[in-house]
Amino acid sequence: MIDEITRMMRFLEFSDSAFPVGTFSFSNGLESAAFEGIVYDATTLEQYTYTALQQTIYSDAIAALIGFRAAAKRDYPLIRKADQQIILCKMNAEARLMLTRMGKKMAEISSQITYDPLMEKWLADIRQQLTPGTYPIAQAIFFQQNGLGEKELFATIAYGIINMILNAALRCIKVSHYETQHILYRLCSTAHVDYETIKDMTFDDMRVFAPEMDILAAIHEKGKMRMFMN
Repeated sequence: MIDEITRMMRFLEFSDSAFPVGTFSFSNGLESAAFEGIVYDATTLEQYTYTALQQTIYSDAIAALIGFRAAAKRDYPLIRKADQQIILCKMNAEARLMLTRMGKKMAEISSQITYDPLMEKWLADIRQQLTPGTYPIAQAIFFQQNGLGEKELFATIAYGIINMILNAALRCIKVSHYETQHILYRLCSTAHVDYETIKDMTFDDMRVFAPEMDILAAIHEKGKMRMFMN
C-alpha cells in the first residue's frame, strides 16, 4: 500500500500531458476537421471533442478497466484479449498507430521507472509482436501494479483524449486558451457519470460508431494538410 499523497503524485505524473509518450504528436484527426470546415470555433471544437471522448469511453476505457482487473488477478490471457479488443474497435490505421506507439513508449518508460514482472512480460510481447500493445492497456497494467485505482485509470484515459485534442486545437483552430480550458472544465464535469455508466460493461458493450470521425480519419491518412502524425 502507498500513502494518499504519493498515490496522488503518481496519478498527476501519469496523467500529465507532458508525460513523454508522444501525445503531442497526435490530434485525433482534428486538423482534417479544421481543413474541411467542420471544426472552426469553440462550439464546434467542443462537439468534436465530446464525440471523440465518447468513442474513447465506450472502447478504450471499457477494455482498460477489464485489463486493470485482469492485472490484479494476474490473468494475462485476459489482458491480451483486452488489448486486441481495442485494436478491433479502431477502423483507421492512424488510430491504431497512435495507440500502439504510445503504448510501447508507456511500457518502456514504466520499465525504466520501476521493475514490474508483468510489465516486463508485456513489453517483451510487444517487441515480439505477440500483442498490439495499446496505450490504455499499458496504463491499466502500470496503474494496477503501482497502487493507483481504476477510477484514476478512467480519469486519465478520459482526460487524455480531451487534452490531446484541445492542445492540438490551439495550433490549428481559432480558439483561445480561455476557451479550451472552459471546454475541458465542462467535459470533465460528467466524468463520474461516465465511469458509473461503463464500469461494469463487457467487451460486447464496446462501440465506436461515429461515421464522420472515421471519414475524417480516412481523409487525413491520404491528405497533405497535416500538422500531426494522425
